[in-house]
Amino acid sequence: MQEGAGEADSPAAGRSWERRLRRGELTAVADVRSGLRALLGSWGAPGRADTAVLLASELVTNALVHTDGGAVVTARLTGGAAAPVKERLRVEVRDFLSRPPTLRPPPVAADRGDGAAPAGRPETAATSGRGLLLVHALADCWGVRAHGVGKAVWFELDAQEP
Repeated sequence: MQEGAGEADSPAAGRSWERRLRRGELTAVADVRSGLRALLGSWGAPGRADTAVLLASELVTNALVHTDGGAVVTARLTGGAAAPVKERLRVEVRDFLSRPPTLRPPPVAADRGDGAAPAGRPETAATSGRGLLLVHALADCWGVRAHGVGKAVWFELDAQEP
């Protein structure tokens, strides 16, 4: 398959979608969001597709920022009429670094009594490190598996809220 394009990119190609990303290709995160939205169409309960797009964006960004290679994103809708779970989405982001990602606990801010975070505390103002926390909090299930020369970080969402 040509890098960054292919038959699976088309929503008409079926119930799956794949996109290969080159090293550092952060501009492709928007393409991933667009391709996933095209695949999902009117899938799921209100907000489920938005959740899927957010989580996929986080995993893709992590793969491109924290590894030295590219990544491969796949999304697949599974579950037909006879399946126990109807219309489950699985998104997987494969990269070429075997080190597993680290789920960092959320920063704990000291309470000043007014509900506001203390000023000047870098751990409360950080703009990174929340991707896996979002995946952990919002996905129905998620995980990491080794593959070849790297790993795949994946999540699944059911079409309906659990």
